[in-house]
Parts: sequence; C-alpha cells; structure tokens
Amino acid sequence: MSLSMHQVSIPVFVRGLQALSGLLEKGAAHAAEAGVAENTLLDAKLAPDMLNLVGQVQRASDTSKLSGQRLSGVASPAMPDTETTFPQLIQRVADTVAYLESIDPAALEGSETRTVELNFGPERKVSFPGDVYLLTFALPNFFFHVATAHDILRSQGVKIGKMDYLGAAG
Repeated sequence: MSLSMHQVSIPVFVRGLQALSGLLEKGAAHAAEAGVAENTLLDAKLAPDMLNLVGQVQRASDTSKLSGQRLSGVASPAMPDTETTFPQLIQRVADTVAYLESIDPAALEGSETRTVELNFGPERKVSFPGDVYLLTFALPNFFFHVATAHDILRSQGVKIGKMDYLGAAG
C-alpha cells in the first residue's frame, strides 16, 4: 500500500503545529509562574544570527501553510508577522491548522509531480517535483523551526522535553 501526498503532508504538519502550540502554552505558563517577562522568552534566540522564538513560530506556520498551498493549489491565508504575545502566536498556529485541515485530500492528488518553484534571490530559483519538495525541503524546514522553538524555550528554563516536541502519541 502506498502513501498519498496528503498522508505525508497535512497530518504531519498538523501534528507538528499542535505540538508547537503545546510548547507555546507551556512557555506562557512558565513566564507567568516564574515571573519571567513574556518578552524575555519571545525575544530569545539560540544564536545571534538566528530568528527569535516569535520568528521560529512564524516560519513554522509559513512553511506548513505555503506547502499546503503549493501542493494543493488552495490559497493559504495571509498572516502578517505581527504577533507579539504568546496568545497571538498560539492563535496563529490554530489558524494555520484550520487552513491545513480545510484542504480536501483530493486537492493533493497528483501533487507529487506538480512543479514547485522557489525563489531564493534574484539569481537563485529552484524547481522541485512536488514529492521531492515535500520530502527534502518543506518537511525538514518545518521541523527545523519547530525544533528550534522547542530548544529556545528549553534553554530559557521552560520545563519541556522530547515528548512535548513529539506531541501526543497515536
């Protein structure tokens, strides 16, 4: 039995986003309980040249929703990067999940051969078949940002671990 493009994309993104939402909820609770300023966590980075927690969440959202759009042809909602609080980030993640769950699995049929073109600058455009795009670019990029968000929160003392990153089993 083969896997469909829908099976290896939308539920995977949704599960990762739900885990990310749980991480953000624990980050918000930690800030409140430990008396840490919310901005201390939201502005935290792992390295000076990396995005902060807010940026990591925004990129996880963008990667998943734009992947859904590129593979299905269903327009994704515009989400300006204006979040400045945990509740706003949690809402963005929820809105991203709602969009992804609205995509009919039939819209992804045949997307493994759909050409996905990305523009990395004026002289760097890359084209992928849909399956290669999903498996070698979109999913790794998405999980990079989710893992980095986890690691930022963990480095700031939030009591989270591997199971928080993996999300609910089953």
